[in-house]
Amino acid sequence: MLLTRIKGPRDLDRLSPEQLNQLAAEIRSFLVDAVSKTGGHLGPNLGVVELTIALHRVFESPKDKVLFDTGHQAYVHKLLTGRQDFTGLRTKGGLSGYPSRAESEHDVIENSHASTVLGWADGLAKANQVLGREDHHVAAVIGDGALTGGMAWEALNNIAAAKDRPLVIVVNDNERSYGPTIGGLADHLATLRTTDGYERFLARGKDLLERTPVVGKPLYETLHGAKKGLKDFIAPQGMFEDLGLKYIGPIDGHDLEALESALTRAKRFSGPVIVHCLTQKGRGYTPALEHEADRFHAVGVIHPDTGLPVKTAAASWTSVFADEMVKIGHDRPDVVGITAAMLHPVGLNKFAEAFPDRIYDVGIAEQHGATSAAGLATGGVHPVFAVYATFLNRAFDQVLMDVALHKCGVTFVLDRAGVTGDDGASHNGMWDMSILQVVPGLRLAAPRDAEQLRAQLREAVEVEDAPTVVRFSKGVVGPAVPAIGRIGGMDLLRAPAPEVRQPDVLIVSVGALAPMCLEIADLLDKQGISATVVDPRWVKPVDEALAPLADRHRVVVTVEDNGRTGGVGAAVSQALRDAGVDVPLRDFGIPQRFLDHALRKEILAEIGLTAPDIARQVTGLVAKLDGRYDTEPAAAVD
Repeated sequence: MLLTRIKGPRDLDRLSPEQLNQLAAEIRSFLVDAVSKTGGHLGPNLGVVELTIALHRVFESPKDKVLFDTGHQAYVHKLLTGRQDFTGLRTKGGLSGYPSRAESEHDVIENSHASTVLGWADGLAKANQVLGREDHHVAAVIGDGALTGGMAWEALNNIAAAKDRPLVIVVNDNERSYGPTIGGLADHLATLRTTDGYERFLARGKDLLERTPVVGKPLYETLHGAKKGLKDFIAPQGMFEDLGLKYIGPIDGHDLEALESALTRAKRFSGPVIVHCLTQKGRGYTPALEHEADRFHAVGVIHPDTGLPVKTAAASWTSVFADEMVKIGHDRPDVVGITAAMLHPVGLNKFAEAFPDRIYDVGIAEQHGATSAAGLATGGVHPVFAVYATFLNRAFDQVLMDVALHKCGVTFVLDRAGVTGDDGASHNGMWDMSILQVVPGLRLAAPRDAEQLRAQLREAVEVEDAPTVVRFSKGVVGPAVPAIGRIGGMDLLRAPAPEVRQPDVLIVSVGALAPMCLEIADLLDKQGISATVVDPRWVKPVDEALAPLADRHRVVVTVEDNGRTGGVGAAVSQALRDAGVDVPLRDFGIPQRFLDHALRKEILAEIGLTAPDIARQVTGLVAKLDGRYDTEPAAAVD
């Protein structure tokens, strides 16, 4: 196999055109076989095989910087830079599903939030200019979906301002992000795809006019000088050239010779250039091409021949939300849905099918989505903006200053909150409950099971004078956790024996960690330590009944799937201080560091967010209060 002989990008230089095409076929076969066993981003990588080969033949990584936005299309890049062991893809100790500086000097950026690559490229190109590195180049690959993000256009505005600063922007145009790309830019690119190219027209005209005596050459030069007008007429790429960006394309993104020619010309140019490449997401794999929803953007473990899942998926948090949103849509004609280019991943596809006139896909533009939601609310409807928890970070200012300041009734539904695992540091939704704590008036719900998700989503859309947030985990929804009573607005999940006058520990359980908290209480009980477990349901604001309840216990413990700094534990601690309740409090959550990719359960074990780990520490704290130890014991809880 040719692929096994590729140890680095320069090994590509020795291959003939026929061998390069053979290599592309081998890569596609490798990807289908490898990713079907581990899961991962299959469709995007099948679409960029030839493009990645051409990039590494034209540019000299790592001296030249080859950047990918968002990074889920970098599997081929990994293969060509010496990383061909995909057996542990996206698992602990294996390859990351995104570029990773720890893996290779060829990986420059590893932030897998979309629309950022052009900002990075602008900075790297500026650094080359400042340091006089004229033999260094920057090539940034951005999808047409990522170009819907405002950050991309902010960067383009700055890139275009420097006509003498070399930078190659490769637009990987497959008409999709997760699903089909939408909006005005998508329409513009569609026009470019379907219009005869200006360069072919001009080439034919040149051949004819240069054979015409006397007037032929001057007439051709005049025609060439009228290039801008002709381009707008024949292929309206003027949008880019109006910004001052040289435009090359559209190029067949699966024609290696055409790609290398275009990229070589772009590399030689002394200013910023856009190379517009047309690619096919899922190319070469029939099950992906026939999957209209997202062309196998991301898959679990599948059968490589059929593309069908190996295991039947159990009900997920996302599916519970999806079904309940349809029911709410029938009950409330004023409820609308908003997604940021992720209709299927966040579960709004069913709502879209039922109410096609009440769904808005804003593209990869979370900031715009939040402010547009404020406008919708002000106009008299109730928007539900469903987004991954990690991506709401990008719209914090809009949540604060547009939605909350104006007391708009907008519901944000945060999918994949807490530790998500296999997508790595940028996808763990561990920031939302800390960031949102500072937003005045905002109400935040963390459902513990499917029943509570349905109930709290309905409670959220009833609020019309403030933003509401409902957050839940990635993956399979756990078993129902019934309440045995209610204290204020909190659900009582476990109470100590009636004869216990002052229970030892009050455990404040947040969201899907309720089963873990009940297990902690069981482990404590075996040590003779009594415990009460409550689920606040709405963790912001802190329930007024919590402080008096805490005052009747010796220790308060909070357990949350969120960063410890500024999280629910911090809010509870502040509420107790404000109420004059002087009870020791221990907050358990995610440490404030970027977590490497691994299974969720592996990460929870690594950071000590498990029932035995927490019970051990709480046992030590209670023993210290009893005066049995001078310091917290290290003995394990059986």
